[in-house]
Amino acid sequence: MLRDVELEVRHLRALCAIADTGSVHKAARQLGMTQPSLTTQLRRIEQAVGGQLFTRERTGSRPTPLGRTVLTRARPIVAQMAELVREAKDAAGLGPAGPGTRLRLGSTGSRAVPGWLRRLHARLPETDITFQTDVSANTLLRMVAGNQLDAAFVHEVEGSPLRVPETVELRVLVRREPQFVAVPAAHPAARGGRPVALAELAGDTWMVDPSVDGDWDGLRRVFAAAGIDPRLVHGDYLSAGDLVAAGEVVTPCQPTSRPRPGMAIVPLEGDPLGVRLAVGFRRGTGLGEEGVALLADLRAAYEEVAWSSPAYARWLTSRHPPDLTVVA
Repeated sequence: MLRDVELEVRHLRALCAIADTGSVHKAARQLGMTQPSLTTQLRRIEQAVGGQLFTRERTGSRPTPLGRTVLTRARPIVAQMAELVREAKDAAGLGPAGPGTRLRLGSTGSRAVPGWLRRLHARLPETDITFQTDVSANTLLRMVAGNQLDAAFVHEVEGSPLRVPETVELRVLVRREPQFVAVPAAHPAARGGRPVALAELAGDTWMVDPSVDGDWDGLRRVFAAAGIDPRLVHGDYLSAGDLVAAGEVVTPCQPTSRPRPGMAIVPLEGDPLGVRLAVGFRRGTGLGEEGVALLADLRAAYEEVAWSSPAYARWLTSRHPPDLTVVA
């Protein structure tokens, strides 16, 4: 029976690896197995659940709607099993000796994450660093409170405060990050890289992901303040890019978002929508000196992607003084 449980968790871990790396090839290398073996395992899992979990594209593998549903359930199970194994090894005297030998991190989606992890691995080569993503900041903060994560990088939409557990404290990274909008490259708003007024987008169909904490409420308030009532569709931000490029929708996005062919990233006039970026720790710990260094690594990673994002870099240089003063 335990062998069966171990097998099931290994299958879930494989799904998480494919989603995190965006490639069966990269996931196989991460898991220490061959690509054909992982492909065969994935087919068996898909047969078991009764549907395709990933689309195979030229640029890699992306979760299908069914895949995202499965991953939402799989990630907590994988994290909890890993925690169970560590605790059992520690109790048996087989775990890693001394503090600071592991670091469990989580994050909502951000292009700063790869650079953050790269810096952490370089600075802490002996530390076992695990990482997971979730669209829900509130879920990640609950995992910090439950000692399933040591820290979580999250965003908080203006006017939609996060439900921060009493045992969790937030350290602010960016006081206010403006939210931009992704539009089709042929859209009039894409011309000249200028800020676009919401009224210019009133006739477009907007796509918003209702599973991302605060996004729909924040956007609804912005629309009400601008006196517009555009058409809305619900979807996920992974598939939104394809629909934007096809000219079907526009969608709010992070200013660090990287445009793809057929898409443009433009700022909103007056910056009506913003988020606060923060890292959650268990209250009273903050990981001490390591927490300070962890935040410094994340800030450096964020600045790197901010200045490498053309639309955001133009927005930043229009500020006075022309630098990333929004970072705390």
